[in-house]
Amino acid sequence: MSPLALLQALDYSVLQQCMHCGMCLPVCPTYAETGKERNSPRGRIALMRAVADGDLSTTRAFADEMSYCLGCLACTSACPAGVDYAHLLEIARTHVEESAVNATRTRNLVRRLTMRWLFTRPGVLRMAGRLLWFWQRSGLDTLSRRFWLTHLLPRRLRELEPNTPRIQWRFSDELIARNEPAVGKTRHRVAMLTGCVQDLVFSDVNRATVDVLRENGCEVFTPRRQHCCGSLHAHNGDLETARFLARRQLDAIDPTKYDAIISNAGGCGSHLKHYNRLLADDPDYAGRAEVWSRKLRDILEWLVEIGFREPRNDAGGVLPVTYHEACHLCHGQKVSAQPREILRSIPGIELVELKEATWCCGSAGIYTITQPDTAARLQQRKLEHLRASGAGVVATANPGCHLHIQNGFRAADGRAPRVVHPVVLLAEAYRAERDSVSRQSN
Repeated sequence: MSPLALLQALDYSVLQQCMHCGMCLPVCPTYAETGKERNSPRGRIALMRAVADGDLSTTRAFADEMSYCLGCLACTSACPAGVDYAHLLEIARTHVEESAVNATRTRNLVRRLTMRWLFTRPGVLRMAGRLLWFWQRSGLDTLSRRFWLTHLLPRRLRELEPNTPRIQWRFSDELIARNEPAVGKTRHRVAMLTGCVQDLVFSDVNRATVDVLRENGCEVFTPRRQHCCGSLHAHNGDLETARFLARRQLDAIDPTKYDAIISNAGGCGSHLKHYNRLLADDPDYAGRAEVWSRKLRDILEWLVEIGFREPRNDAGGVLPVTYHEACHLCHGQKVSAQPREILRSIPGIELVELKEATWCCGSAGIYTITQPDTAARLQQRKLEHLRASGAGVVATANPGCHLHIQNGFRAADGRAPRVVHPVVLLAEAYRAERDSVSRQSN
């Protein structure tokens, strides 16, 4: 299918659905940055429609505009017409990639090595993680900076290097058994998704997620050597690879066997819930994808849905905690009240509401690479509000937000408040409860 046909194949009513009312403008971070119509959701939709109509050529400027969008989906929460902007943006970015208007040899090589090789081979990705762990644990990363060896890197890589995430020594398959029983009576059977970056950097969050599920009557199945979910690819115009990875997930997990499929990464979950649309034209997978999308739940959403058990213990003090809403959890999955309900249930925690809690922090997948200046300004805006909250703990439910906020504090202050997934705080509360009971029994 040609790039033009790709846009023309869309249900044209989706492009026409935008009423140009302007309700999206005040919530769009890029429009707030520039004040330019083309940098707003309705402006981008107008550009997409012009390309689909053949009134506008696919140029580098069009490609740059689609790249400048964060994809935070705040516009979808504000839109009174229910425009499916996420789908439009994915199609537009795929159109750009197939048009090759911004292709270069270097860019094509990087995309092939990362998106189509590294992130489609779990074994290779984990091997790369092991090598990076050794580099960090041995102190070679610090030495390379001290002796200016990082200056041999291209400028952009040199700027990004200090923000390289710290790799865990033990990945999810080493921390979580394939099948783990519920604590007490089994009420539900669920499948657990461990992710790719989440697995390498936040395997402890995956372990905590399983612990919390077990405490709430869930038997947990966690497939080995899981693939990337494909969100990175879909959000960056590679729907072909996204479909390949979706099929691999469905091969590993039969959704008909479980009450829920659990994700704990907001950006991944937003994509995972749309496997039905992604594979709608695949006769071998469409049926299973439909079931999958119905059963996909964010961990915080699922806990509230099943009536999670509130931990009981004397925390002995009050800990101020604030909550940053990951864009794709809040706007993409419409999960907003549930994290707060869970945080408020934890003894000793005082939830401090964050100003502009739903405003994007600037992480947005690979946005820090493609749009570093805007990403940095959004990061600083978020850090200012976090400091003003006075909280010693920042809770957020997406690995990209977690890393971006943490790195921002470290670069600015040399230190950071604790940044943590809400499910980790709940797991710690359950653990404290058990320890308290154990001490009393002794």
